[in-house]
Amino acid sequence: MSIEQFYKNKKVYVTGHTGFKGSWLSVWLEHLGADVTGFSNKVKSKKDVYSLSGISDRIADERGDITHRKNLMLSMQIAQPEIVFHLAAQPLVRYSYEDPYMTYLTNVIGTLNVLDAVRTCDSVKSVIIVTTDKCYKNNEWAWGYRENDELGGHDPYSSSKACCEILVDSYRKSFFSSDADSSKRIGIATVRAGNVIGGGDWATDRIIPDCIRNIQAGRPIEIRNPHAVRPWQHVLEPLGGYLLLAMKLYSAPKKYAGAYNFGPRAESIVEVNTIVEKIVQYYGKGSWENIETAHAVHEAKLLSLDISKSYSKLGWEPAWNIDEALQKTVEWYKDYRNKDVYELCIKQIKDYHKQIGW
Repeated sequence: MSIEQFYKNKKVYVTGHTGFKGSWLSVWLEHLGADVTGFSNKVKSKKDVYSLSGISDRIADERGDITHRKNLMLSMQIAQPEIVFHLAAQPLVRYSYEDPYMTYLTNVIGTLNVLDAVRTCDSVKSVIIVTTDKCYKNNEWAWGYRENDELGGHDPYSSSKACCEILVDSYRKSFFSSDADSSKRIGIATVRAGNVIGGGDWATDRIIPDCIRNIQAGRPIEIRNPHAVRPWQHVLEPLGGYLLLAMKLYSAPKKYAGAYNFGPRAESIVEVNTIVEKIVQYYGKGSWENIETAHAVHEAKLLSLDISKSYSKLGWEPAWNIDEALQKTVEWYKDYRNKDVYELCIKQIKDYHKQIGW
């Protein structure tokens, strides 16, 4: 069965649908014909994909906080979804140092609430919990982390996501895969992506938004960690993996449950300064300067993912290299002010479909 056939008329619940990845996923699901309910606490920008695409008029758009357990559970009971994508989170490393309490409350207790809502909603068949590549104990070695490598996290954000991984594994074993109660057998997986880029991200302390804001304002781009190495990928790459995995979990929960990496190929694991120079090249203007300091908060210097499991079990592999990902990203930022943003997103989704043969 094709992706389009599977998601047609499926009831899908997306937490964090107003965020960067969540809004792209909601647009994609709506394009596939799914009946989407989005649950999110607020809209972060008037210039992002959620706001400019008008996706709120095409789906069931709800405001709510995942830390409020009763409201979330009531919302899911009303929606009666078959598939749940949990993306709502506090996603920033540097902010997690400023407000660790809210980071853990949102990321850990919020995920606990989602799991409990799923546990009491009989319609759910398939669940994707989005964590991060930063959930691994980072030894900064040259090879990619595999799904069974040790979890950890130096900063509060990273460790909160490692906590989520342990929490999900416990719930999967305790409530969703019991042979004694097959009616509660739900396919649940955690997914770990690299540094995701793409149009519509305006978050603070992220390299692409920082580059675009400074280029458009005519200011030099300030880079605090130019030699950090990251696994860069376009937002559609991991989202495509999530869609594929959710479909497989739906029909074979025991076979496909677990953790999965969705990262780029080795040639897209490059230094921050390389990314900045390419953005300047594709945008056609701009400059950058190094503001690295000795007293900055800890951030990993080297991190990459092994994607062998996703390839062997799901048949998933990256479609766009770093140059194609950056070209699509810059295209969005250059065009969003004078083109229909919904159509701009759909065009890139269709381009991705064509590239991977969907």
